[in-house]
Amino acid sequence: MRGHRTSVSLEDAFWEALREIAAERGQSVNALAAEIDAARDLQAGPDTGLATAIRLFVLAHYRGRG
Repeated sequence: MRGHRTSVSLEDAFWEALREIAAERGQSVNALAAEIDAARDLQAGPDTGLATAIRLFVLAHYRGRG
């Protein structure tokens, strides 16, 4: 991400959800994570970590289905 090797620690449920969302969008998990990373300053704030941004993205995705 942003030109650096990155690792992210997430709970299994969030990894599963991220894989499902990526598949729905026809993207790889890495591509979706890069998209979330690129947008996180605008959506979650500049001090938000990538893991938190992914959790918020997953939550927003599934809330939008309700």
